[in-house]
Amino acid sequence: MSAHISNERPTPDQVLVDIANYVDQFVISSDEALVTARNCLIDTLGCGLEALSYPACTKLMGPIVPGTIVPNGAKVPGTQYQLDPVHAAFNIGCMIRWLDFNDTWLAAEWGHPSDNLGGILAVADWLSRNRVASGKDPLTMRSVLEAMIKAHEIQGILALENSFNRVGLDHVVLVKVASTAVVAKLLGLSKEEIINAVSLAWVDGQSLRTYRHAPNTGSRKSWAAGDATSRAVRLALMAQKGEMGYPSVLTAKTWGFYDVLFKGKAFEFQRPYGSYVMENVLFKISFPAEFHAQTAVECALKLHPQIKDRLNDVEKIIITTHESAIRIIDKKGPLNNPADRDHCIQYMTAIGLIFGQLTAADYEDSRAQDPRIDELRAKMECVENTQYSKDYLDPEKRSIANAIQIYFKDGSKSELVEVQYPVGHRRRRSEGIPLLEQKFKINLARRFPLKQQQTILSLALDQKKLEQTPVNEFVDLFVI
Repeated sequence: MSAHISNERPTPDQVLVDIANYVDQFVISSDEALVTARNCLIDTLGCGLEALSYPACTKLMGPIVPGTIVPNGAKVPGTQYQLDPVHAAFNIGCMIRWLDFNDTWLAAEWGHPSDNLGGILAVADWLSRNRVASGKDPLTMRSVLEAMIKAHEIQGILALENSFNRVGLDHVVLVKVASTAVVAKLLGLSKEEIINAVSLAWVDGQSLRTYRHAPNTGSRKSWAAGDATSRAVRLALMAQKGEMGYPSVLTAKTWGFYDVLFKGKAFEFQRPYGSYVMENVLFKISFPAEFHAQTAVECALKLHPQIKDRLNDVEKIIITTHESAIRIIDKKGPLNNPADRDHCIQYMTAIGLIFGQLTAADYEDSRAQDPRIDELRAKMECVENTQYSKDYLDPEKRSIANAIQIYFKDGSKSELVEVQYPVGHRRRRSEGIPLLEQKFKINLARRFPLKQQQTILSLALDQKKLEQTPVNEFVDLFVI
């Protein structure tokens, strides 16, 4: 005889309630978070503009049906596309993530919280254009910055203690959850409707990490976040229409997320939601490289003058690193495409040592054909420093340390070069922000004439003026 199964509707899981309460009620009061969000905004859009130079990215963009224009639709920066908010979110999210050059969050789980900008900007722009068409006031960019802070926080706080990659799930599940929550708030949903929307994101199909790991590494990792943030917009719009939610989506026995996908383990939380993640987010300023290797590339550039004329004399290269780097980007053997190469610490280090640089173009086939790269890779060994691994997870440090030492055939060796904090780290903000602004200027110049560049810059670097600018007017500045 089967056991009785209760059909009494449960109260919503506390994780859902906490997220809904946060996006619905929390007031952003941190000036540091708002300033960092503005820097994150310009850096993220700049990354997207650079990606528009790559046909592999742009072939995925535009309307599903060629030639479609949506009246009062969201515009895609750097293009002439005007789309429905779901597909606009995919377009923006795809170009943002394509080159692996936008911000990063590293913890038990890692990810790129600015991926959420795809959904945030698309919905805010679409809402603003429709409000203006109806004689109402549009949203301002302050709303976009606040939504970015909250999306960063949701994704980052969930990532601090909960490793989705260890159960084979990709981190874009957190993009979908965070984007769903903040987009639901932008749409004006009630707290109960936000809970419904977020539950839909958790119950949704979740991406495997197959496309991020050998032997299947491929370009889906460059559009997976765009897919997640656009799906979030779709789910939030469904909740707006009254679609029901699933209150115990996480905790339901047998059928809930914990039992099905998280080995029965409940989420753990290190701290409440606030503005911690945006304040501590990591910027990829110098190199379009998987973040666990950022400091390794800095080390390589410092060693470049010593090795550039002695490549044939190298016997071995020791890369001292942390556990996450070894687990994710320590790769031997052939690298089949740019997506494979930008997740290989040996490849990125070799480029830095040989050429004294690392750009997006260095992942392309034309560069990878240089035989010196694989010759150096074959001489590299990654070794874990357990202190590096501890400091990586320490909330007061959050370091991403790497060190490199080169040993030559004649018995000599280079100095041991160590970098604990990359230039995009909070501890190096005063050094990093001028470089971030310069990166943005370079990316604007890839797409726009000088006058348009100057107009965008004068607004984007003015915190008060930017916050007061209507979203649709800001986005219009990026139309070609």
